[in-house]
Amino acid sequence: MANVRQPGLREVLFVVAAAVLIVMLAAAVTAMLPSDGQAVVFHTPLLIVVLIVGTGLVLWRIIRRPGA
Repeated sequence: MANVRQPGLREVLFVVAAAVLIVMLAAAVTAMLPSDGQAVVFHTPLLIVVLIVGTGLVLWRIIRRPGA
């Protein structure tokens, strides 16, 4: 385990930039929706469902990762 590579500043900044870009794109797409579509985004538990599904996918990838 001594040769385990840790992410550097470049990798961290790349992930941060990707996260900011995704949020900005989601906001732009939401702004282009008709008012009924915006109501679904803002007045339903859509974000909770997205977070649960995303967490499940991340956990599934971790579990499915082959051992060293």
